[in-house]
Amino acid sequence: MKRLKLSTRGRYGLMAMFQLALEYGNGPIPLNSIAEEQGLSESYLEQLFSTLRRDGLINSVRGPQGGYLLAYDPGEITVGQILRSLEGDLAPAQCVGDDGSVDCDKEFGCATKLVLQRIKESIDSVIDSITLQDMIDEVEKIHLVK
Repeated sequence: MKRLKLSTRGRYGLMAMFQLALEYGNGPIPLNSIAEEQGLSESYLEQLFSTLRRDGLINSVRGPQGGYLLAYDPGEITVGQILRSLEGDLAPAQCVGDDGSVDCDKEFGCATKLVLQRIKESIDSVIDSITLQDMIDEVEKIHLVK
């Protein structure tokens, strides 16, 4: 069973998408600006943005005033969409993954499958209920408290 841990792809992708959400409505944001604001590698972000663009979460604009922007309002893009785009299925074990593949000879009578399935459902429920706008709202709330 793989460890349930976000890779650098997922963490950095969330950070970059958060930055785009903060700048939503300001037109295309240059990649170097996103990298600088979030303290991330520009070349690594290029790879992540290629995937996010392919999956329809961001758009790119070429040219001197070009850059990247969210394909939808920050309230319409969930953490789950971003993580699945960059990480794939977040199931705690292959037997409860979204692809339906089962390569376990103990599936019928597995003592842990129910637990693993509920863990997956809980993870999906949480990441699908948090939008980029929720992340912005939370950060703004924290800054108001300080």
